[in-house]
Amino acid sequence: MTQPEDFGFGTQIRKSPYFDATVRWGATGFSVYNHMYIPRDFGDPEQNFWNLVNDAILCDVAVERQVEITGPDAARFMQTLTCRDLSSMAVGQCKYILITNAQGGLLNDPVLLRLGENHFWISLADSDILLWAQGVAVHAGMDVNIGEPDVSPLQLQGPKSGEIMKALFGDGISDLKYYWLRHVELDGIPLVVSRTGWSSELGYEIYLQDGSRGDDLWELIMAAGQPMGLKPGHTSSIRRIEGGMLSYHADADIHTNPFELNLDRLVNLDAEADFIGKDALRAIKAQGVSRRQVGLVLDGPALAGPNTSFWPIVSDGANPTVGRVTSAVYSPRLEKNIALAMVAVDETAVGTRLTVHAGHGPLEATVVEYPFFDPKKSITTGQAATA
Repeated sequence: MTQPEDFGFGTQIRKSPYFDATVRWGATGFSVYNHMYIPRDFGDPEQNFWNLVNDAILCDVAVERQVEITGPDAARFMQTLTCRDLSSMAVGQCKYILITNAQGGLLNDPVLLRLGENHFWISLADSDILLWAQGVAVHAGMDVNIGEPDVSPLQLQGPKSGEIMKALFGDGISDLKYYWLRHVELDGIPLVVSRTGWSSELGYEIYLQDGSRGDDLWELIMAAGQPMGLKPGHTSSIRRIEGGMLSYHADADIHTNPFELNLDRLVNLDAEADFIGKDALRAIKAQGVSRRQVGLVLDGPALAGPNTSFWPIVSDGANPTVGRVTSAVYSPRLEKNIALAMVAVDETAVGTRLTVHAGHGPLEATVVEYPFFDPKKSITTGQAATA
């Protein structure tokens, strides 16, 4: 049987409070995200996908480190960090936000949780925003405290996650709205739960606030969920690409701006707040972008797995590269190879035919509308959310 000590990148890579539990429950492979181990292999990734979309999976996402911002000026400082207007954000609410640098480049696309009037958690994608926020604060002239709390989230995702949550916390948890949070306790374990997740399915994130109880929490959730089909799992590349969800460092980076990602709705240039990157984003919007993210369907046999390099795209054999595939995978539900790509704006019209130079040879591709499945997010925001 695999043991926790069988995995080792050195002591500089941190283990989550759930690390031993994930190995005990079948994790056989890990990668590194935010300087921590994250489980990436519980067996067949296609079966993991079907477990997610048909029943429920429990994922160790403690790598989503929290940057905690408190102090009298916390709300004003938080608005300085993001181009999304937070003026109407209520205590207990969550928002998907973008953090940009002075040039308008994307540094992170986290979920922001507002736990109090001047108490925020930034639930991170894979980049060092703790250091960025602390650096910004040095000369900001604001009274804030910035640090990383003892907080480690799990994701409980899938159509049966609501019933599992009721088994854990009672029927009242079904009132929790999409992108809102609640303070709860389970067997004396202090938690925050939110109706969020990186799956495009009905789901919850469960934020442990006592790292010594990680093993206990994992086992309590699995015990409650197994009668309803809960399986241990990992974040699904298939489902997140179906849902058009970004993976930082793959689909976006410091050289990518929100307009290229079709995320104009998250950039409020008319707000009074002078957030970092505002002038640059105003200039980019006025000038227009030269490339945009699109969805592609790739012809040919099913891809053996997600791409592990960026695949160049050409519009025909004689033309130079017009873009690159950033994330590609075979969707067994759609029975298609699907991909997210960044291409020149002249090549973004739906129906445009392109050629992708994949690692194993050229593939013909067609620009399509995306997200590829449930584009209106009815699964996460509809009636299923309160079932």
